[in-house]
Amino acid sequence: MKAFLKTTMAILLAGGFTLTAGAALAAECKPSKWGKDDEIGAANYVKPDQVMMAAKLIKKGETHPLGIVIDPNMPAFPPRKMMLQVVQPNQQYGRSLDKDFGWPVVYNDDVTQLWWGTGPQIDGLGHLGEEGMYYNCNDGKEFAALTGLKKLGIHTIPPLVGRGVMVDMAKHFGVASMAAGQGIGSADIQAAAKAQGVEIRQGDIVLFHTGWTDAKLAEDPKAWVSGEPGLNNEAAVYLASLDVMAVGADTWGVEAVPPVEGDKVFYGHVTLLKENGIYILETMNTGRLARESVHEFMFVLGQARLKGAVQMIINPVAMW
Repeated sequence: MKAFLKTTMAILLAGGFTLTAGAALAAECKPSKWGKDDEIGAANYVKPDQVMMAAKLIKKGETHPLGIVIDPNMPAFPPRKMMLQVVQPNQQYGRSLDKDFGWPVVYNDDVTQLWWGTGPQIDGLGHLGEEGMYYNCNDGKEFAALTGLKKLGIHTIPPLVGRGVMVDMAKHFGVASMAAGQGIGSADIQAAAKAQGVEIRQGDIVLFHTGWTDAKLAEDPKAWVSGEPGLNNEAAVYLASLDVMAVGADTWGVEAVPPVEGDKVFYGHVTLLKENGIYILETMNTGRLARESVHEFMFVLGQARLKGAVQMIINPVAMW
């Protein structure tokens, strides 16, 4: 884990991922196509006609949670972690709450310390940028406060409702699970989509099944979090050109780790989040969709609206 973190950080720094704003980059920044004050990016595609279209995809009444179950032992990109405690407030040493409630009540509460970027999650538009700049020309110095983001927070995102599509890349490559570092390029996406009858349209939520989490998370959690198959840099550009709303996968970072030769690690995050306002959905539970060949479904996500948060643990629902 430590070796992985050191290697990753070295690549990030070598690739120009710094926390210092670059004057040249700021000068080149172009406002979003949704306007210079926009904070929700591709969520602008959520319109009544899109919601109605997505609702028509429900044919069987089937539902499936796209979030996986997480626990305090869940591996995550370091130093992320979580801790859960179940407590019985004011019930220590056998103390009774009868006088407070008028009947013999007992109850549990829970206290959690965690990083919201753990397990199944959505990356908000304030998560990752380049040279200090984030989506829609927002300078990190101006909006990233220790107490919460002043712009681009998770709480600004409306319910993400639309047409979800699943592209089974493991099937395309003829494997149960792709290998760590194995890249997915635009040609792979196009070939897999064509063979599986998938058409990627504007406003879609595109999920890739690699088999990685099903194969590795329980069996070898250290291997699971130390690498992953995923998109290469060019594939992210291709998906952005299709004007999708979100891109996700059954991996913890969506992109190939280690990166494909010649790529910058996680630079697809820059392309999707910073340059195009497209959300990233990580560690999505796509196994059932792949097993049952469900390639088109209604996607619904209403994330917790914690003001100023960068990311959020999520459980979107696929319905078909």
